[in-house]
Amino acid sequence: MAIYHLSAQAISRATGRSATAAAAYRAGEQIHDQRSGQTHDYRRRKGVEHCEILSPAHAPDWTRDRARLWNQAEQTERRKDAQLCREIVVALPAELDAEQRLTLIRDFCQNQFVRQGMIADLAIHQPGRQGDRRNHHAHILLSLREIGPDGFGLKNRQWNQRDQLNQWRAAWADAANQ
Repeated sequence: MAIYHLSAQAISRATGRSATAAAAYRAGEQIHDQRSGQTHDYRRRKGVEHCEILSPAHAPDWTRDRARLWNQAEQTERRKDAQLCREIVVALPAELDAEQRLTLIRDFCQNQFVRQGMIADLAIHQPGRQGDRRNHHAHILLSLREIGPDGFGLKNRQWNQRDQLNQWRAAWADAANQ
């Protein structure tokens, strides 16, 4: 039986966080933050089963490069307390195999986020060495600005509405239970 979980949070400079560090950690990669000069290196991190970037068809090619994408998101925001991206974490049904989990989360991201104009940076994580072995889960970093052929545009405030979050929760519950 599938266990439902979907949580959302903003990655914000106000809390001392960066989009580049968040992306590097979730993907198990190294990303140099051009704004701060820091290099976030998580290549030794274990448990990243799969990662990919999903973006609308009209988005520039650079949006599929994790380092360029999140450095551009950082540079686009000017405020010292700016929200940089949103993270969605979902529990993946333990009854599914790796291919089925990937198909489920990829379809969910396409239908709920990419179709609305967001970029979704998806990372599937395996369960940790300690704890529940059924804890397959996915981290999804979402752009907060609409993307067009020329790059990031305006922030879409509708994506911050509680009704929108409730819609994503209901859609995840339906998808996971199917």
